Amino acid sequence: MRYNSPHATAAWGQMAKDWEQGIDYHRLSLERLERAQKAVKFAGLGAVLCFNFDNIRYVTSTHIGEWARDKAYRYALCPAEGKPFLWDPAPPAKRISSPWIADNVAAPITTMVGAVPPQMNAQHDFARQIKKALVHYGVANEPLGIDLLEIGMIRALESEGIEVVDGQQAMLDAREIKTGDEIELLKMAAAMVDATYVDIVRAIRPGTKENELVAIANDRLFRMGSERVECVNSVSGRRGRPHSHTFSDRMIQPGDMIFLDIMHSFNGYRTCYYRTFICGEPNKHQIDAYETASKWISASIDMIKAGVTPDEVASVWPDAHEFGYRDEEEAFLLQYGHGVGLSLWERPVFSKRYRGQNRPLQEGMVFALETWKGADDGSGAARIEEEVVVTTDGCEIITNFPSDHLISCGLPGCEVF
Repeated sequence: MRYNSPHATAAWGQMAKDWEQGIDYHRLSLERLERAQKAVKFAGLGAVLCFNFDNIRYVTSTHIGEWARDKAYRYALCPAEGKPFLWDPAPPAKRISSPWIADNVAAPITTMVGAVPPQMNAQHDFARQIKKALVHYGVANEPLGIDLLEIGMIRALESEGIEVVDGQQAMLDAREIKTGDEIELLKMAAAMVDATYVDIVRAIRPGTKENELVAIANDRLFRMGSERVECVNSVSGRRGRPHSHTFSDRMIQPGDMIFLDIMHSFNGYRTCYYRTFICGEPNKHQIDAYETASKWISASIDMIKAGVTPDEVASVWPDAHEFGYRDEEEAFLLQYGHGVGLSLWERPVFSKRYRGQNRPLQEGMVFALETWKGADDGSGAARIEEEVVVTTDGCEIITNFPSDHLISCGLPGCEVF
């Protein structure tokens, strides 16, 4: 059985102090840009134009809030050499709040995911704007990588004679291995979820609804300084088998298994962090489900060290039919692993659905491993997830709320009441 050890993974405090070294945000910014430009060069690109919010943040260390994440009205150019350039809805504010950008910021021109009609020709104004920047950096005749962009705007870039290629792979290459400061931010984000689960277990009792647990998690995380709570999966009783991947207004009843996945970000760095509880005392089928899920995740964690491949890790998990699913396609995400950083699903990916993941793990990678097992009586399911940092000889678990056994709560005589 696996035991989490908080002593090895304690994060620094959230505040900057003059008397104690903590997260160095200036160093974080410099190291991220250095890695991004190295990846751009290695890919043979003149630059990467980033629309993905997390790529923009990685190369410019700027943010404008989550309201703009799906608007496609903000982008940044990461040249192979030189300072990045940012197109932002609020240039005057950025010159003050982010002085490292200096005058390398201007207002954007986009179709806002098609809201501006094609006949307005915004896409062509955008393309001319980018062409001018590429000329300035001396890379107008080199391939331009793009991460995410509308078809019409891609065509407009091509009409300006710009060779448009995939830039997302270069950015994912850059972000795959985390810096020391990134790891500390990921630990802090996980520590905030550790605290949130304390409030969750105290709230689980007959009559509490799944959506109430979601509200508690949101309140706790934002009070601690989260900048985004992307999702809280809250699933109880028979809704857990098969996994519905969302919460409802279902009322918790005695004997229900309840699992939650808390996904939030602290200074951009994310969590994906499942725990399972039982309202009251578990029956034999529920104990077996939890212990099986725990056995599977422990086996995969035991595999982790530099040099091992994702395929080798996934090989210790059961095939889909062994836990009640038709095939690996339908069972995808249940026995699963994924990189965690500024985005929730980064490299590496661990899955029997996508065999062929043979790029060896490296020290400094951070990812989540998650398993699922339904109770044989159909009463619910167990879901466990741990985030780990790869070390030279193993890994460090950074998700520290206890998961060594199924915690009972909500009724007299339980562990938590």
